[in-house]
Amino acid sequence: MSSPRLYTAISLTLLIIVGLGSYFWRDDSPAPSPSVTQGYAKALALAHNGQPGAARVLYQQLARRDLSSIRRASLHAELPNYPSPQALKLADHDLQHQDPLVRRAAIASIAALVPGPQRSLLLGPLLDDEEQSVRFAAVDALLGLSPDEIGLYFAPLQHALDQYEAALEAQIDDSAAQVHLARLYAHEKDYAPAANALERALKLAPDDLDALATQVQLLDDQGQVDASRAVLAQALQRHPESAFLQHELGRWLMRHNQHEYALLAFARALELEPDNSDYRYTLATSLHALEQVDAAQRQLETILTRQPANRRARVLLIEYWKETGQLQNVQVLLAQLEQQNPDDPLVQQGL
Repeated sequence: MSSPRLYTAISLTLLIIVGLGSYFWRDDSPAPSPSVTQGYAKALALAHNGQPGAARVLYQQLARRDLSSIRRASLHAELPNYPSPQALKLADHDLQHQDPLVRRAAIASIAALVPGPQRSLLLGPLLDDEEQSVRFAAVDALLGLSPDEIGLYFAPLQHALDQYEAALEAQIDDSAAQVHLARLYAHEKDYAPAANALERALKLAPDDLDALATQVQLLDDQGQVDASRAVLAQALQRHPESAFLQHELGRWLMRHNQHEYALLAFARALELEPDNSDYRYTLATSLHALEQVDAAQRQLETILTRQPANRRARVLLIEYWKETGQLQNVQVLLAQLEQQNPDDPLVQQGL
C-alpha cells in the first residue's frame, strides 16, 4: 500500500476508535434539571432556617430516589429538627441505602429522633452491616443505652464494639482515633486501657483539647478529683481564651455541685464564643437550675431568634414558659412549630 493510502487508512481507523470510545464512555445519566436542583436547595434552606413548610419540602426531597448520596446526607443532618412518623419512615428506609454515607447519616437521624428501646430495634441489624464504618456508627448510636434497652442486640453490640476497639487500637498515629478509643473503654469502665489510649493521643498532640477534656472526665470517673482538677487547671493556663475549656470547667464544677461557679464558667464560654448555641443552651439550663428563670428564657429566645429550626431550644422554652404560666407565649411557639412541621408530636399534643 502506498504511503498516502496507508496514512488515510490509519486516520480513518483512529477516527473510528475515537468515535466508538466517545460513544461507549460518554455519561448518559441525565443532568439534573434546574427545577430539581432548586427544589433541593430550597428544601435545605427552608429546613436549616426553620421556615414555614420546612418539614413538608424536606420530606419530599428525602422521598426522591434520584438524589446524590451527599445531598441525602445533608438533608438527614436537618431531619432531627422535624420529627414525625413520616420522618422516621424516611430515615428507616435509608438504613438500607446502597451508599454507606447515607446509611451512616440515617443512623445519626434515628439516634436523634428515636428513644432507647425503639432505637435498638431499628439500628441493631446494622451491627452486622457489611461496611465497617456503618457497623461502628451503629455502635456509637447504641452505646448510651442500657442492657435492657439494647435487648436482643446486646451480644452483637459487644462483638461490634470489640471490632471497633481493635480497629482504633491499630490507628496508633491518629490522635482523634485514640481519644475515641479511650471513650469506648471508659464507657465499659476499662480505665487502664482508656488511660493508655489517652497517653498515646497526648503524645501525638499535647494540646489536643478534646483529649485533655477526656482525660479530665476519665480521672473524675475514677474518683481522682485532685488529679482531674490539676489537668483542667493546667490546660486553662495554657489556653485561657478557650471557650471549649471554659465550658469543660463549667461541666466539672457542675459534677462537683459548685453550680454558682459553673454558671460563671458557662457564661465565660459563651462570651468567648457567642454564636455557639450548645453553650447558650447549657447556660440556659444552668440559670434555670439556679431559679433564674427569666434569664434562662432570654437565652433560649436568643437561640430561636438566630436558629428558628432549633427544636431542642424551642421545646425547652415551651416547658419553661409553661412552668411560669405564660401560656400565650407557649401558643406562639407552638403556632410557629406547627407552621414548620404540623406533624410534630409536640403540636399534636398541644397545650
